[in-house]
Amino acid sequence: MTTLTTPCASTWLNKVPEVALSFWVIKIMSTTVGETGADFLAVNAGLGQGVTRAMMGTLLAVALFMQLRTRRYTPWIYWLTVVLVSVVGTQITDLLTDGLGVSLYFSTSVFAVMLAAIFAVWHGVERTLSIHEIFTRRRELFYWAAILCTFSLGTAAGDLATEALGLGFIWGAVSFGSLIAITYAAWRLGGNAVLTFWIGYIVTRPLGASLGDLLTQAKTYGGLGMGAMWTSALFLTVITLLVAVAQFSVGAGSKASIAQ
Repeated sequence: MTTLTTPCASTWLNKVPEVALSFWVIKIMSTTVGETGADFLAVNAGLGQGVTRAMMGTLLAVALFMQLRTRRYTPWIYWLTVVLVSVVGTQITDLLTDGLGVSLYFSTSVFAVMLAAIFAVWHGVERTLSIHEIFTRRRELFYWAAILCTFSLGTAAGDLATEALGLGFIWGAVSFGSLIAITYAAWRLGGNAVLTFWIGYIVTRPLGASLGDLLTQAKTYGGLGMGAMWTSALFLTVITLLVAVAQFSVGAGSKASIAQ
């Protein structure tokens, strides 16, 4: 295994960002945009579900192609891909639930099994699930397959909790926020870093979806009535600013390395 990965490691740098506070802020906001952005394009903008799915799927393919072509972490490409994965992941679950009538209990279970299978194969082949070692094409493909599955699973689990189980938007956000807090506490107390990261990554998806529903839905349905357009615009603005700071930092770091 070392013989296979060492040549690539000499020419590639890790392709994903460091896990810091800004990472989680952008991640949660991108999950919310995945929920509100898909609704805005399909309903408010009048594109319809079919056109929105085709357009977002095409954009995701282009962004993923650019991400796979780079040899180092490039913030704007990486986070563009994450936002589009969030939208497409939401659309996959919505297609199954609203379009094909698949039970949320069933889709949540299927996505959970699929994600477990991806992790099992990934670990079986690479002997690691750490995001600090994404410096080969094969590992990156495993990584993005897992990411897409976490978004679909998170959407299904979030809808299951807030709709099918009747938690509602507020209690759904509180419940998933509490799970994230427990996961963080477990990590701080010495829990496995890889395991707690992936648990947190999965749970932030339904948290973001619950926040999106809370902000966009009308007050008569338990929401705050901001609407999909304003919520998406607000969150995308914050994401853009944070990614711009990250891109500037990466660029400045590269110039400093060259100068030395």
